[in-house]
Amino acid sequence: MIQIKSRALLAVSLVFVLASATLNAYERPEGESGFTPKTLTTAKRHMVVAANPLAAEAGLAMLRKGGSAIDAAIATQMVLNVVEPQSSGIGGGAILLTWDAESKTLLNFDGRETAPAAATPDLFLDAVGKVLPRKKAMESGRSVGVPGVLAALKLAHDRYGKLPWTDLFAPAIAIAHDGFSISHRLSEVLDDTDATSFTQEGRAYFFDSAGRPWPTGYKLKNPALAATFEAIAKDGPSALYAGEIAQDITAAVQNDPRGAGKLTAEDLANYRAKQREPVCVLYRAHEVCGAAPPSSGAVTIGQVLSLVEPFDLGKEPLAIQPVHCIVEAERLAFADRDRYLADPDFVTAPVSGLLDRAYLDQRRALIQPDRTMGEATPGTPPNTRQGFYGRDATLENVGTSHISIVDNDGNAVSMTTSIEQAFGSHIMVRGFLLNNELTDFSFTPVDAEGHAIANRVEPGKRPRSAMDPTMIFAESRKLQYLLGSPGGPGIILFNLKAIIAILDWHLDPQAASALANFGSTGGAFLLEPGKEWDALADGMRKLGHEVQRFDFTSGLAIVAVTPDGLQGGADPRREGVALGD
Repeated sequence: MIQIKSRALLAVSLVFVLASATLNAYERPEGESGFTPKTLTTAKRHMVVAANPLAAEAGLAMLRKGGSAIDAAIATQMVLNVVEPQSSGIGGGAILLTWDAESKTLLNFDGRETAPAAATPDLFLDAVGKVLPRKKAMESGRSVGVPGVLAALKLAHDRYGKLPWTDLFAPAIAIAHDGFSISHRLSEVLDDTDATSFTQEGRAYFFDSAGRPWPTGYKLKNPALAATFEAIAKDGPSALYAGEIAQDITAAVQNDPRGAGKLTAEDLANYRAKQREPVCVLYRAHEVCGAAPPSSGAVTIGQVLSLVEPFDLGKEPLAIQPVHCIVEAERLAFADRDRYLADPDFVTAPVSGLLDRAYLDQRRALIQPDRTMGEATPGTPPNTRQGFYGRDATLENVGTSHISIVDNDGNAVSMTTSIEQAFGSHIMVRGFLLNNELTDFSFTPVDAEGHAIANRVEPGKRPRSAMDPTMIFAESRKLQYLLGSPGGPGIILFNLKAIIAILDWHLDPQAASALANFGSTGGAFLLEPGKEWDALADGMRKLGHEVQRFDFTSGLAIVAVTPDGLQGGADPRREGVALGD
């Protein structure tokens, strides 16, 4: 385990702002503050925090049966596939951390999608080498990577599962058979989506014959997905990675009239989830752990925490000077992230160099208390050299879901799961949507100087991710918190906000999740609207920051493990809940 003490492109920030404003404004239905307040949930034995009440209830049912945290995570994920299909499911991927309380073992399971074997660096270029329009690339078969969530969950279940695999699908099968009432959130995002952007099966499922989306409260059934789940419950992940389901997936991708993809049956059959070493840093006597590359989350968060640790972040949340220091550290970390981090099986990701204390001391000297540095440039961490990797051209979208679970024995799962943008590639097969995660690669393989971009498309490669399931430990590896969020590159900002809110500002999980979202992925200073934060925005402008206010929607799911029991916080910006006994 890696353990270290303690330029991003403006285009990335702008794309993130626009995507968030378009896709997530519907998630803030009430009140001047933009969300519906929620109260802190407490429990003694076990807890599930998930993005939909039905999904959380399914996970809780497994815990009540004596199931493990991974058992509950599987049941929760399958119900999310039914009731929150725009965000995650078996057609996508996931990255998760598992904690074994007895052996004090923390593992990182990588179920990130892979590029097909026939994929080439010019996958998202047209015949004359011009970058494809982003919407055209995303809503097409060419964007579909080999799904990995099922393989990762099975790998974790083989190690930590207590209940039979078959039992974990029962809640999702029942809901898919009997139907569920469409939530306000799903209804609103459908209302903002063009029916013609879907392939035929998806269009028929989500819209009526006139192309109108089903409204809030409409009872939606998915017998095709129920049958798919029944097959997977009986035969395991091989039901998806081989046979008729695999044939239907490849046919849908290869024959997509909007843009044919390269996914084959062999790609599905050859997929393997991986176990990786988590990345951990020490911050104020706590060990903060997250996922290794191809996730960029833990390394970037680790850099920011190490950069800000010598600063006094105060006792009150969101004071101007501490926020300035945090944002400047984020600029430096995102510059390094975008230049150096990618799939470590293809690119030598200099994780230890990026978290090297001497290197970060040099980078910290660039943070000035009285003015912003503006756009940061990447540094040169140990064992690397400038120019080895090209200037990144990756544009990332928002999306995704997160699950945090603690079981009766103190074991835990923190899992971030995604099909990328809302409804993924908009291809539905046998009741589930296929991801468009390949658009997390750089669309251009080299930069203007001819240097290869680390996150370029390559056959079998996993695109860089911002997903970062996180766990925080006290001395002697005592689990204190687990958390995570959806939100594309904003995941890193949301998780950082939560970590600092908990460890520096001593907020409980619910208050930490509700705290205004802020940060920078390298461009403007991003801040949620609300009159209570106008003084912060004005103060940041005086320090030279460009400020952008918009519905900066997170979906934090936080559990605290305390001497008195468990505390759970579900982000008030979404419909998630924390449930426990």
